[in-house]
Amino acid sequence: MKNRKLRMAMIGGGKDAFIGAVHRLAFNMDGQVQLVAGALSIRPEVAIESGQELFLDEDRIYTDYKTMLEKEATMPADKRIDFVSIVTPNFAHFDPAMMALDKGFHVVIEKPITFSLDEAKQLKAKLEQTGLTLLLCHTYTGYPMVKQAKRFLQSGALGKIRKVYVEYPQGWLSTSLEKTGQAQAAWRTDPKRSGKAGSMGDIGTHAFNLAEYVTGLQVESICADINTIVEGRMLDDDGAAFLKFNNGVSGVLMATQIAAGEENNVKIRVYGEKGGIEWKQEDANTLLVKWLDKPTEIYRAGSGYLDSFAKHNCRTPAGHPEGYLEAFANLYRNFALTLRARINGETAQAEWLDFPGVEEGIRGMAFIENVIASGQAEKKWIDFTV
Repeated sequence: MKNRKLRMAMIGGGKDAFIGAVHRLAFNMDGQVQLVAGALSIRPEVAIESGQELFLDEDRIYTDYKTMLEKEATMPADKRIDFVSIVTPNFAHFDPAMMALDKGFHVVIEKPITFSLDEAKQLKAKLEQTGLTLLLCHTYTGYPMVKQAKRFLQSGALGKIRKVYVEYPQGWLSTSLEKTGQAQAAWRTDPKRSGKAGSMGDIGTHAFNLAEYVTGLQVESICADINTIVEGRMLDDDGAAFLKFNNGVSGVLMATQIAAGEENNVKIRVYGEKGGIEWKQEDANTLLVKWLDKPTEIYRAGSGYLDSFAKHNCRTPAGHPEGYLEAFANLYRNFALTLRARINGETAQAEWLDFPGVEEGIRGMAFIENVIASGQAEKKWIDFTV
């Protein structure tokens, strides 16, 4: 398959969805992937209209994912899809992912990976059984300067890590938006579709993943304060947690969707014995390195002095802004390059393999379970169990 694009099908993400369009912009950016089939909505008319607007062949526009996966699995090798991308609400992740793996298709899936920790563990077992590959869409790990931060900390230049701060403030759920018919708000605040967490599941998992990814550490215990601020809301819309990582490192995580006026300013700061690093999405091309005994250094995306992992994920010369879509595209490109290498019996480069997968998915689901349990417990500090 050296001289063709990878063939992909999409589950969810039709014309009435937000994240599906983002995925399509991302995987189209590098020309590695072609969308050839889709079950794009649970509403048949929307599924059909969406497929037509994307110029899919009529016989590969489906109104349910089960029919799609059954039919695609019977197609000849020169037409059959290589992987599926699942961009549905949380409750509709597990079943299509398991069926796709059973049919021999690799999987891209939105976060959090499943509805529960038990489902995530079952998905891992299925991946191990099939030997297939999964990409979990923790977008912020795709930013080149986040990768630079990770490699910088790995170098030991700051000495032993002492403190981690990570935050994700949003303001879009400061009112009862879910009661106005807004679809994105409605499913995210519904425990039957979102799971046991609201803001902690939706954006807290991003903050948690970013902290563990950048530092290379793992949370071992947690002490959480979980709040539901907007009256009548069924899930949390605000929260914070003290974290204890391995190696004796302490941290603080904040995730809220009622910080009126805030957009998506994800931010992480990590401090060691000799200095600290700071990255935030609102200035994504910049990584600050702050020293105890000398001036702050400014690392910029696109520069020649960056680590190979950061360089691999830079797309434009220094000074040209790269953002969310490019970071998202980096996930798809690294997944596609890895998948192509494996299909061709070749060895994937280390830079290609640097994308989130099922292990990060399990850690994310464990975060949801543990942060809610701590928030509800009288004894606030609890062991982080997976």
